[in-house]
Amino acid sequence: MSNEEYIVHKCDLCESDDAAEIEVARHYTNNQALHVCKNCGFVYVRMRRSATRIAEAWSNEIYQSGYTARIPAVKARQTYVAEFIDTSIDLKGKTVCDIGGGEGQFLDMIEAEEYGAKTFAIEPSEHNCQLMTNSGISNFCGGIEDYQASEKFNETRFDVVTVMWTLENCQSCRTMLSAAHDVLKDGGYIALSTGSRLLVPFKKPLQYYLGPKPLDTHSFRVSANTLRGLLAVSGFEITHINRYIDTDYLVVVAKKVEKNTVIEWQKDDYKSVINFFDRWHEDTQNYYIDA
Repeated sequence: MSNEEYIVHKCDLCESDDAAEIEVARHYTNNQALHVCKNCGFVYVRMRRSATRIAEAWSNEIYQSGYTARIPAVKARQTYVAEFIDTSIDLKGKTVCDIGGGEGQFLDMIEAEEYGAKTFAIEPSEHNCQLMTNSGISNFCGGIEDYQASEKFNETRFDVVTVMWTLENCQSCRTMLSAAHDVLKDGGYIALSTGSRLLVPFKKPLQYYLGPKPLDTHSFRVSANTLRGLLAVSGFEITHINRYIDTDYLVVVAKKVEKNTVIEWQKDDYKSVINFFDRWHEDTQNYYIDA
């Protein structure tokens, strides 16, 4: 670990400070620690840098190293998400705010006549924001925390907020979901998508899921249960969920309710989570370590 300042975090979902290390993760993370909450089974990185530093890492290090969404695999998952949202709540004429807009490919897609949405993006990368500006996509350059602190925050409320493969990449998933709640109209919807990897059949070798880059650039790893929990404690009630068990994607649409609304959700057993990673590690080592 570098000399940068790291802070120890409690569980973002239930705020318990009692966590167990997923020890096999160190084989893939350049010896960085990954933990699971003993109370609710949420998988998270305890040691993290500031929100600003993590956003900078994505903007100035990861994106600049050649990452792009303009490849068939990413376009395919964005198309899947667009179809899922549209068939769930109908995008036609709705205002959509995409948190973590990237290069704008998804927003280009849902602005087209087939979907007919009106779009806006929040994106920390200056390079990506320029790409979106050049494509005519309205955007705010900065993280969600910066947007909340700006004058633009109070100008508009949206029908839909999308968070695609972004919740896991921020410093505080609760802060992001709280901000998403605040920018939505009453009765609006959040559409959240991420990988379907935990407590499901193994879908890739473990070295393709965990890697040596700074682990706090991907601080959260959700299952269907813990994603339901994060949404519930943030004022969102799930209305639609995809068939995540045998697809690569976990996609939910949830309706905004009052933040103090009590919504039931099911915890994961932390021992089952550790056992899942142990079995995934063993399977990878036996069959796919050279993949």
